[in-house]
Amino acid sequence: MNKEQFVALGLSDELAEKAATASADELKGFVPKARFDEVNEAKKQAEKGNADRDKQLEELKKSTGDSAALQEQITKLQDENKAATEKYDADLKELRLNTAIKLALAGDAHDPDIVAGLLDKSKIELDDSGAVKGGLDDLLKPLRESKGFLFAEKQEEPGNKFKGASPKDGTDKKAGGPPDFTLMSDEEYYRYKESQDSKK
Repeated sequence: MNKEQFVALGLSDELAEKAATASADELKGFVPKARFDEVNEAKKQAEKGNADRDKQLEELKKSTGDSAALQEQITKLQDENKAATEKYDADLKELRLNTAIKLALAGDAHDPDIVAGLLDKSKIELDDSGAVKGGLDDLLKPLRESKGFLFAEKQEEPGNKFKGASPKDGTDKKAGGPPDFTLMSDEEYYRYKESQDSKK
């Protein structure tokens, strides 16, 4: 959790800052779920690709007698492997893009999956580290205006969120009413008493 979330729970600024720092330190060794899902999905696809290749090799061993059939089988397998590699690369690119978008939207969108599904991903670029490089803010602006309920409200600074009357300064604003003696110094109190006694 970040400082604003702790403040929203009712902690003071100082405690919220300490809690946010402790939370960040605790989470340093953890991998974000979206990143874990990306790596896990890539592993599953790689394992499936290896199993398919093993199966193809077994079929290839069976047709070793006929040279023409063997050549045809090899060509077919090469085409299938090329198509599988292209599909794997496209799926992996899509997975990386979705993960980067979800990480960029974390804490900003109520449901990053829904918001990511509404974006034109062809306009979003990733940098070398796999993070969103550009294009996301331009796509989010109209979405915030038309579907603002999908996004978390920006937290106001704690100093600005309390509004009300300002405290009394020790002088009586109402004509004829007694002043607040608790806010007066001893000298002010004695002067007031003397002025009241002289009116009698």
